[in-house]
Amino acid sequence: MLKLPPLSLYIHVPWCVKKCPYCDFNSHRITGDIPEDAYIKALLHDIDNELDSVQGRPIHSIFIGGGTPSLLTANAYQQLFNGLQARVRFSDDIEITMEANPGTYEHDRFQAYLEAGVNRLSLGVQSFQDEKLAALGRIHCADEARQAIAAITSHGFSNINIDLMHGLPGQSPEDALYDLKQAIDLKPAHISWYQLTIEPNTVFYTKTPALPPDDTLWDIQEAGQALLASAGFQQYEISAYSQPGRRSKHNLNYWRFGDYIGIGAGAHGKLTHASTGLIYRNWKTRMPADYLAADSYISHAFEAGRRELEADELPIEFMMNVLRLHEGVDAQLYGERTGQTLSGIHQQLKLARQKALLEPSESRLKPTPTGRLFLNDLLELFA
Repeated sequence: MLKLPPLSLYIHVPWCVKKCPYCDFNSHRITGDIPEDAYIKALLHDIDNELDSVQGRPIHSIFIGGGTPSLLTANAYQQLFNGLQARVRFSDDIEITMEANPGTYEHDRFQAYLEAGVNRLSLGVQSFQDEKLAALGRIHCADEARQAIAAITSHGFSNINIDLMHGLPGQSPEDALYDLKQAIDLKPAHISWYQLTIEPNTVFYTKTPALPPDDTLWDIQEAGQALLASAGFQQYEISAYSQPGRRSKHNLNYWRFGDYIGIGAGAHGKLTHASTGLIYRNWKTRMPADYLAADSYISHAFEAGRRELEADELPIEFMMNVLRLHEGVDAQLYGERTGQTLSGIHQQLKLARQKALLEPSESRLKPTPTGRLFLNDLLELFA
């Protein structure tokens, strides 16, 4: 039987100081003052049009991404959270994450963000080496990143994620391990450590820098995972490492094929309707000016598109998320999240186990170490 999954909220803030050459997110360089009040008003109208999707569920996590969400003031977020709570129920232990830029000009805002309700910060450090940051087009230096984390901690934040990249232009295993050691020494609750990938519609796609060869990337991955494990960071997803009890609730909901409402320019959502059993994805108008100009009184005025997930898409949609998790999921979650039975993918599961890509237990959908290493091969069985 199809059960309604937990519900999260994603909020997109599309502005940034400078577009990084590797970034393929919906972000736009600031050319004047950010229309803060107008944007908060639009976000609240946006969720007004999504209230039918809530279906009585509390919001158990919020993630504010971008762009650079910390360009908005704490007062703006206080208005936003007040408006949201007037419309939807927050769970008692809600996790509210905001992405932040290490630039020093934002430090005086951290205490105010905490008071507004943000209780988790994700800091986009990427590297603790100035030459690597310059190659990535970042606007901060390594010392500013360290100072930002010290400021965040001094203002009372205890749940901090540090975003780091590896496989950077000209990076050696020693360089990558240096970055990790610097992050570990700062004692964050969580580290997101992921490989730089070259995406279409980015500067790096048309002017690709010289990246480390595959054997170097492999050495970096192995050595980095061992270092993180020795420091007490548990790898629970492909690029997510946390101290015990500090996993990201929001991202876990994605990876367990939960529901999430997306509001803001370019935001995406995935939602389930209990009455029909239909699952659909939707996405919002990308350009900030168009988003702000949307007629808030028209149903789905902010929506750029929506589509129902067909029955034959659900196996791969589900597996693409849950098989990222090292521990996998209980097998019964497949039926709860998709409304389908495991018998419908029996042959695919059997083949995955024969190839030693999936653990043999029929009560759990869990990739083997080989399956994690060759995840694309595993997923192709369900496509």
